[in-house]
Amino acid sequence: MSRMTTTPENHVRTAHPSRFNDYDRIAEGYTAENETSLLNAYYERPAMLELAGDVSGRRILDAGCGSGPLFAELRDRGALVTGIDASAGMLEQARRRLGADADLRVADLAGPLSFPDDVFDDVIASLVLHYLEDWGPTLAELRRVLRPGGRLLVSVDHPFSVTLYQHMAGEKPKYFETRTRTEEWTMGGQTAQMSFWNRPLHAMTEAFTTAGFRINVISEPPYVPEARELFPEEFREITGTRFVCFLFFVLEAS
Repeated sequence: MSRMTTTPENHVRTAHPSRFNDYDRIAEGYTAENETSLLNAYYERPAMLELAGDVSGRRILDAGCGSGPLFAELRDRGALVTGIDASAGMLEQARRRLGADADLRVADLAGPLSFPDDVFDDVIASLVLHYLEDWGPTLAELRRVLRPGGRLLVSVDHPFSVTLYQHMAGEKPKYFETRTRTEEWTMGGQTAQMSFWNRPLHAMTEAFTTAGFRINVISEPPYVPEARELFPEEFREITGTRFVCFLFFVLEAS
């Protein structure tokens, strides 16, 4: 199976925002593609909502909300949602979707958050942590704003899929190192350089437990059944109900 184009839900600023991860530049095109893409609309978002379960009445931080599709789904299910994102352009798209009364704020997940302690029941970090080199400060902040026993739901690029595709491309990735990669995305006629950090599975789990989280679930969920009919070319070589793409965690704040 060839590498699928990924359009992550969420984003943070890097050390060089003018060079990398310029979501303001591609905000409109990104939002349109994210609505119907295989990996977002028919795999990652449904899987995250399934893991979240019944969210009615729960206070949820959508950490890196992008243009707000997950925010909208959670709100429709009765959650009280706050969305943060580093990109003002993406938040403008979210405002159009969600309305003027939606609680949306510009915030950089690499730095301190402006929320008091223990204010959220859940934090959802959907396809966002792999933009960060150092997870420690971010996870500490997310733990701080969660009430004891609250949940952090995470999805990231699957470390095995990244290594597999790099091997298929003739590269020799060093799986056990935390290493960076870049991709060029063109959406809505605009091009941006995207920078990601790949890390092995053990580095992820150690970062979670060091920050004070208990790992309750590690999931490699199935895709939505109708995806096979909608994207026949992508599934020519897949016979089962799953593919290696993203890895999901449900963590409990101890």
